[in-house]
Amino acid sequence: RVREAVVSTQSTGGQQPQPNAMANGAQQRSRYGQGTVRNPMMQTDLMNQEPLTPQVLNAARPEEQKQMLGEKLYPIIQSMQPELAGKITGMLLEMENSEILHMLEDSASLTSKVNEAVAVLQAHQQKLADQQKIAK
Repeated sequence: RVREAVVSTQSTGGQQPQPNAMANGAQQRSRYGQGTVRNPMMQTDLMNQEPLTPQVLNAARPEEQKQMLGEKLYPIIQSMQPELAGKITGMLLEMENSEILHMLEDSASLTSKVNEAVAVLQAHQQKLADQQKIAK
């Protein structure tokens, strides 16, 4: 029994596992919640990134353009909504490239769209929960 405990703590770096802790160090209190705690090791230095200009974007093939935009959007969105960054980035990449470039330049616009995407995801999650209640 003691050996199991030693093996258990060795696999977690000597720390006891946290029941609500996630692998990357973030803790989530609600699925789309305000109660997330970011892992400081995952934060990106956003100020040192070169801006993506329309000229650079237009020089790329269409399939590369969305990839380039996504690579700029994801770390910014991750700093706002770590648990939903991939899903929100995908949602925003469905917009026109010019709109995405505008959001990359105007943080208030991007924040507004991220909040809108979170609201859509929350509404969808609630709809699924309601359907499950009806099915039971």
